[in-house]
Amino acid sequence: MTPTLVIVPGLGESGPEHWQTLWTTKYGAARVRQDDPEAPTPQGWAGRLQEVIEATPGALILAGHSAGVLTIVHWARLYGGHERVRGALLVSPTDSEQANMAELAPAILTMAPVPTQPLPFPALVVASENDPYVSFERAQELADAWEAEFVTAGEVGHINVASGHGEWPEGEVLLAECVNAWTPPGIARMTYPLN
Repeated sequence: MTPTLVIVPGLGESGPEHWQTLWTTKYGAARVRQDDPEAPTPQGWAGRLQEVIEATPGALILAGHSAGVLTIVHWARLYGGHERVRGALLVSPTDSEQANMAELAPAILTMAPVPTQPLPFPALVVASENDPYVSFERAQELADAWEAEFVTAGEVGHINVASGHGEWPEGEVLLAECVNAWTPPGIARMTYPLN
């Protein structure tokens, strides 16, 4: 059976035009909804992710964006992962330790320090070369620390609606490749449009 996608949004829960929201509908994904999507805490946000994982049957693939990536890595640190999580797509990891984060997004400071333990499941970090919320070099460092694969998306900002990423077909290709790599052969695969 094809794994269920679990969408892990960042601040503001990703709006209606964000690729995470579009994927929620398109793939019938489970979605993490925080009590306060503007006030992250490692324990609170990771705890809600754990609740969604426990309530969603079958194999799972996590897809986090921005502070949602921090939620996933804090969850892995606090809960040690979960046997049904096959992997995670980690897009535009926000650096809660970045020097100017107090000006850019002060709410993110509560997610520092960023966990740097290897993740207990395969992961792919997708980073932009001009993301204001994480330097390209720092994204690479985090991917290395998490023992995750790493790909550049080019100079595409924060990979969100503001940077022109409502629909994100390149992301769907990466997602499909991840699903195929992280699940046993011979089972149903996630399909994606090629148009």
